Amino acid sequence: MAGNSQRKGAIKKTGKGNPTAGSGGRVRRGLEGKGPTPKAKDRPNHKVYKQVNKVDKSAAARPKRRTTKSSDAEWIAGRNSVVEALREGVPVNGIYVAEGAERDSRLREAFKLAADKGLNLLEVTRNEMDRMTGGAVHQGLCARIPAYEYAHPDDLLDAAAANGEKPLIVALDQVTDPRNLGAIVRSAAGFGAHGVLIPERRAAGMTASAWKTSAGAAARIPVAQTVNLTRQLKAYQDAGCMVIGLAADGDITLPELDLADGPLVVVVGSEGNGLSRLVAETCDQLVSIPMANQVESLNAGVAASVTLYAIAQARA
Repeated sequence: MAGNSQRKGAIKKTGKGNPTAGSGGRVRRGLEGKGPTPKAKDRPNHKVYKQVNKVDKSAAARPKRRTTKSSDAEWIAGRNSVVEALREGVPVNGIYVAEGAERDSRLREAFKLAADKGLNLLEVTRNEMDRMTGGAVHQGLCARIPAYEYAHPDDLLDAAAANGEKPLIVALDQVTDPRNLGAIVRSAAGFGAHGVLIPERRAAGMTASAWKTSAGAAARIPVAQTVNLTRQLKAYQDAGCMVIGLAADGDITLPELDLADGPLVVVVGSEGNGLSRLVAETCDQLVSIPMANQVESLNAGVAASVTLYAIAQARA
């Protein structure tokens, strides 16, 4: 119909009521200045911006090194155990004594060692101490040690690089006795290793028993945890390390080992089962320790000590 401005294609002739007519409305706002042009690295559609952010994303995509802690704090119960832990430098948060506990030479020594180390002495009821220690035989004395903080496996390589040395790492496969772990940590520190690697599961951790057996060496050498031991051994191989495993039926004997002076990872298996199949297949060489009597065998701690001594002599 003529004059019907609502029909499709109709053009409104008047500017009345039209916010775009004249020099006002959106036209005026469109003419306003927007400030200086941003730099290329700040403009999302510019190739320079994309290149810069591509580098940033790749850096962010790299896995961050993480440290892990043991699940919870641990209690050392008993007068002899507490005194030995304090003598060996086991990290302790506090010493707890039960109300009315009989003062003897061990208790007095524990008090003196705690005072020398600046540790808190707290008196609690026997019922409370029973609860804290899970009903252990505490003899009126116990100590609380903090959760152990494990290093990242790559930190062991960094420790060697920082000293300008070729890496020497001890890895444990299915070693479940914390005393063997502590003994190996002590030997690793004594013979110049750069760290000890243990699996997160089905293996001993840095408990009070391991700390005590290490004789304080756990404070001087890092212990790292890995989710998958086989995968981490392959990562060490990619980093240039040779991986040898200790086995009774090894391909060569320890005196024949010609890899001792290079970047090396020594894998120690459990005393009962030795190395697991996947770990043994991952090793570059399987090495045996020659024995005078084939019936005799060495536990994990002693085997690691003998091997580390031989490697230290070869490197010297």
